[in-house]
Amino acid sequence: MKLSRRTSWFLAAFGVWSMIIWTTFVKNLWKDSAHQAFTNGDHSHPTAFFWIHLTLAVTSFVLGVLVGVVGLRGLRSDRTE
Repeated sequence: MKLSRRTSWFLAAFGVWSMIIWTTFVKNLWKDSAHQAFTNGDHSHPTAFFWIHLTLAVTSFVLGVLVGVVGLRGLRSDRTE
């Protein structure tokens, strides 16, 4: 399948955007963990809130990287033709 240049740029930009957004989200989740994510009494174990949101962020980050790689490969293949 051949991607248009516009689509390839969009996918590459989406990959970068996803990496920035989800990295920031995980940093904020970690900072907030002392207040909200570890509030099951003894502050020693993460709550379900923390694990669910960490899983969401990691999955979205990985998917964003994959989409970005598809975009970069599309740009690279367009350049070689």
